[in-house]
Amino acid sequence: MTKTLAELAQCLGGRVVGDPEATVRGLGTLDDAGEGQITFLANPRYAGKVATCRATAVVLPPGAEGYGRNVIEVANPYLAFAKLLQIFHVEPRKALGVMAGAHIGADVRLGAEVTIHPGATVMDGAILGNRVTLYPGVVLYPGVVVGDDVTLHANVTVRERCRIGNRVIIHGGTVIGSDGFGYAPDGREWHKIPQIGIVVIEDDVEIGANAAIDRAALEVTRIGRGTKIDNLVQIAHNCVIGENCMIISQVGISGSTTLGDHVTLAGQVGVAGHLTIGDNAMVGAKSGIPGNLPAGSMVSGLPAFAHRDWLKAMAVVPRLPELRKTISTLEKRIAQLEEAVKREA
Repeated sequence: MTKTLAELAQCLGGRVVGDPEATVRGLGTLDDAGEGQITFLANPRYAGKVATCRATAVVLPPGAEGYGRNVIEVANPYLAFAKLLQIFHVEPRKALGVMAGAHIGADVRLGAEVTIHPGATVMDGAILGNRVTLYPGVVLYPGVVVGDDVTLHANVTVRERCRIGNRVIIHGGTVIGSDGFGYAPDGREWHKIPQIGIVVIEDDVEIGANAAIDRAALEVTRIGRGTKIDNLVQIAHNCVIGENCMIISQVGISGSTTLGDHVTLAGQVGVAGHLTIGDNAMVGAKSGIPGNLPAGSMVSGLPAFAHRDWLKAMAVVPRLPELRKTISTLEKRIAQLEEAVKREA
């Protein structure tokens, strides 16, 4: 595929500086892009590389130095990069229908232009929207509802009655609707509490590989519209995750916790149960959240506290052996001074 800079600028909502009829056929990095490719600058730290790159064109923020090169100016070059990848490198899907080796149960409703690969299983009463793709090993339990333009990669499992919205992508090995971790003690043993709720995944959510989102005990575990969940994330029963959250790898969220909109949990964050984290909160990597966080919080640490204070505390940590030695020396000197004062008295 070949596009002129004028065509690309229209797609990106940008402005051409240079030759609008110059053509490109793909993308490259600032270091490696050559003739016929377009590259981008998102980090001002690398602005000097624009002068030496060999690309046909560069996507830059408004006002950035183009060094005489063809430029498409856009407000957000990194977003433009994502759109360019869609244009040049994502092939349009082709509907292949229900392929030999797939199993379709009774009373299943299939939308138009679906692709169900060999080894996929759709159990009784499931409903699939239009342009759904199920890769090998996908299992949809009875009564599952899947919206339009959904892609479930190999070995995804969606348990009974759970609902998947439109334009959702779920990567390999993830389980939606596994039983919540609920047991009642009688003093000697643990008795399983049946988990009879469901999981609802709203529109435009993407979930990474080998994640687990547990079904609610009674009602709904909900993942809000536009939220992105990385690999190896655990979200427990009855959690409600807001819209456009970013949940990074190896996060664990305990049951009945509510996240507001635009919450970011960095890698390996642990969240205790029955908590509320407000809109736009940000939690640093490896932090532990033992209590509620108000909207706009920025915290780190175990247990977590204000991120700026945490940075100051971490700056002291490498000096702790030296400080301990200094304190020990000061204690001895104080003891000597006190003894001298006693003798003089």
